[in-house]
Amino acid sequence: MSPPAVFDDGPVATDCSIAQSNPLVSQKHLQSEYSSGHPSLAYVDEEAENPPKFLDPYEERAYLKHRLAIAFRVFAQFGLAEGVAGHITLRDPVDPNSFWVNPFGTHFSLIRDEDLIRVDHDGKVVEGGKNKRLNYAAYAIHAEIHRARPDVLCAAHSHSLYGRAMCATGRTLDMLTQDFCVFYDDHILYSSFAGLVLAPEEGRAIVKTLGNKKAALLGNHGILTVGPTIEATVAWFVLFERCCQIQLIADAAASGRGVPLVTIGAEEAKATWEAVGTKGNGYFQGLPLFQVAEREFDERSLLGRGTTAA
Repeated sequence: MSPPAVFDDGPVATDCSIAQSNPLVSQKHLQSEYSSGHPSLAYVDEEAENPPKFLDPYEERAYLKHRLAIAFRVFAQFGLAEGVAGHITLRDPVDPNSFWVNPFGTHFSLIRDEDLIRVDHDGKVVEGGKNKRLNYAAYAIHAEIHRARPDVLCAAHSHSLYGRAMCATGRTLDMLTQDFCVFYDDHILYSSFAGLVLAPEEGRAIVKTLGNKKAALLGNHGILTVGPTIEATVAWFVLFERCCQIQLIADAAASGRGVPLVTIGAEEAKATWEAVGTKGNGYFQGLPLFQVAEREFDERSLLGRGTTAA
């Protein structure tokens, strides 16, 4: 089985199992210092915020490989493929000291389950499809992430348009809107660019800076997200890229007017993170992206469970 989930959701309130069947009663019960309502009220339900569980690790492997293939289709649909750059990795539930990744040189929009390759933590391709080429940069970064972060099932990196532009500014995101707060105190800037990441030492340096956060701006390079599910990792990547775009637009607009940006205060940003920045919310936010991409496989699932003809 895959490693136990220990993904740190930080300072979120412990009572996060509020059903939404009677939100008015819940709101009364939880009235506290949160002026806009208790973050627990953003909780959906157990099924909606968690992936299916498996007793058989081989069945889990098959399921996760398919979700990873769908993840690449999501990236392609959002224009996150840039030549041969970019990779999404999945820790293998059968052998947790290895991970699945896209074969080097195959476009995201074409990847199927059988195309994925499995790589061990020494950089050896253990199994895969016809194209068993490995992007060594994927190994140098992702092997170190999976080795250091047992809470991370999935990690994603690509050379996205706005992410790269933001990575050239030498700064992290401001808290500009509600969506930005998903990354409040939960993303970092890795400012050291030493060239193409081909050394495990550089991967380890990135992981050390990342700490227990969910996202990184890799200076002069691109963006990275990690998570306890494939869906959360992909949702956070798509959102992180969009936040980079909005940050750049807002910066340009404010500069043109000669006025500062209006940002969200720390207390409000923290409360918003507690509502929408959790791992469960990340999984739920990813489901609609996967529902659209599933159509490329002529499938339709309910909350990532079961498939029927589309």
